[in-house]
Amino acid sequence: MNRLQALFLVLLAGFIALLWLGTGRVPPPSVVESVPSVVQPVQTVAQPVTAVSQSVTQISPLIIPVAGVRADQLQDTFSDSRSEGRTHDAIDIMAPAETPVIAAADGQIQKLFQSERGGTTIYQLTADQKLILYYAHLARYADGLTEGKQVRQGEVIAYVGDTGNAGIGNYHLHFSIAVVSDPKRYWEGTNINPYPLLSQ
Repeated sequence: MNRLQALFLVLLAGFIALLWLGTGRVPPPSVVESVPSVVQPVQTVAQPVTAVSQSVTQISPLIIPVAGVRADQLQDTFSDSRSEGRTHDAIDIMAPAETPVIAAADGQIQKLFQSERGGTTIYQLTADQKLILYYAHLARYADGLTEGKQVRQGEVIAYVGDTGNAGIGNYHLHFSIAVVSDPKRYWEGTNINPYPLLSQ
């Protein structure tokens, strides 16, 4: 047997060995198909990111919570600076003293509260339990308004005033909206700008 024949036999034996080793060694389809299940949970991480924006886009239409005020009279003061390095996180709706303040949406009165900054205030939970509407610097509440009361959109709930830190004679409604995850914790939430929702 010459060297060429010996080399051929070695190569042939190697080829046969490769075929034999490869037979049945490919992972079954079930193993290959299980790989996406490992990747799948990553997709769930993105879900909470859109939760707030979905809540905002899916809310029922709101109305301007001060009687007689038109959309073109509103000013966007949401990002304005306030004392102690705070951001306003609300809009101020200017109106004469004692102008009726009306419910911007259907919902329940969660809390009637006297605040150092906000003065006479109302926390209202919307009917879909997604938002807390906050009305501040009120002169007084409407007769018969109580915590737990169900109110209808457009119903008079209070009157414009200058209580709290509004400044004497600076009559306006401080109005804010917060997206809440727990309706019972009305004081917590993520503030969103009321201006685009009221100026449409």
